[in-house]
Amino acid sequence: MVTPQRILVVGAGHVGLYTALRLSRKLKAREAEVIVVDPQPHMTYQPFLPEAAAGSIAPRHAVVPLRRELRRCTILAGEVTRVEHERRVATVQPIVGPSREVPYDHIVLVPGSVSRTLPIPGLRENAVGFKTLGEAIYLRNKVLEQLDVAATTTDPATRARALTFVFIGGGYAGIEALAEMEDMARDALRYYPELRADEMHWVLVEATQRILPEVDPDMGAYTVQQLLKRNLDIRLGTRLESCVDGVVRLSDGDSFAADTIVWTAGVKAHPVLERTDLPRDGKGRLTCMATLQVTGPGERTVEGAWSAGDCAAVPDLTKEPGALCGPSAQHAVRQAVRLADNLAAVIRGQAPIPYRHKYAGSVASLGLHKGVAQVYGIKLRGLPAWFMHRSYHVSRIPSWNRRIRVVIDWTLALFLRREVVALGELHSPRQSFTEVTPPVTR
Repeated sequence: MVTPQRILVVGAGHVGLYTALRLSRKLKAREAEVIVVDPQPHMTYQPFLPEAAAGSIAPRHAVVPLRRELRRCTILAGEVTRVEHERRVATVQPIVGPSREVPYDHIVLVPGSVSRTLPIPGLRENAVGFKTLGEAIYLRNKVLEQLDVAATTTDPATRARALTFVFIGGGYAGIEALAEMEDMARDALRYYPELRADEMHWVLVEATQRILPEVDPDMGAYTVQQLLKRNLDIRLGTRLESCVDGVVRLSDGDSFAADTIVWTAGVKAHPVLERTDLPRDGKGRLTCMATLQVTGPGERTVEGAWSAGDCAAVPDLTKEPGALCGPSAQHAVRQAVRLADNLAAVIRGQAPIPYRHKYAGSVASLGLHKGVAQVYGIKLRGLPAWFMHRSYHVSRIPSWNRRIRVVIDWTLALFLRREVVALGELHSPRQSFTEVTPPVTR
């Protein structure tokens, strides 16, 4: 009797979820066992984080439960802390309890990426990222709470600080987060007669001379023009130098106080890759062949090791030699399909096929009914681009359950006003209880 191959999938993001789902459908139980390890019980569809933060969709509809979607897989709720591929063993730290070693025959190492931060004074203490659902919910509550602070205080300095919102990074994450949150805050002002829209100070800080580098310069320029029409403060060619105690100091010499600072200036490979014996490139990503197999010196394939997505350096065969696939959801989803098919082929003694996909373009939302899109050379702006943005992403999120729920959220938003209530107590739920509970002295 042939022993089933054990496939360990590390990470349940775009690549991990799609790879595990396709493997569980293509391979029979007698051929392989698929194990998925992730500290979160869900996959986060990150393109929907801005809309979840702005209240356009319910936050829980931006995530996909792993145990419901991957019912043919074994789910381990924990974090991989080390990979010893020479031994074919990964060390897993469960949520609670001692760590354990999980042996495998093939490993799909796709932990994704984390925020790429810099040693800027005050950044760690005062800023928040925008890569997780928790960060999106926190930002929503923070912005709405600052409106309450500004509407209540009688101190002009406190009011100005509360109404200043700073976003660092002009890529898709930063632009969409900034535009959606400003749109939400402006909508919420109808309930704050004490505040005026021109009192809010929304600042975008970008180190280069353009935003949205994934699209042509004219589309980036159009986006800047649209944001300027909304009285947003766009600082190109500017760096954040310090934000100690919430005082933002920029490289252009300007400084001001802000209680809301959001860091969206790029990503880097997950640090777990540093604790593996697999080859990496200068940016810490796993070096891969176009077949999505990890490769070592001399282009020699590392047997049984696979990767894709943000944490992998994958050749882009549609461009000049040496070009790599960008860290986008578009590549991640398609690489996951090719990786799963190639892994299944190798298990069955067949040859893998190189991944090849010509980048189709990009879509971005700039708030309700506003957007930009550049797809297959066609450029759209305003309402058509916004509609394309929503149509594309609702078709990409896994499971019909989530697609239907998201569409229902959008449909209800056509008839009902946006929810603009802050639930900041979610971030410290035990505070009120501990305040009324007397301490016990011994």
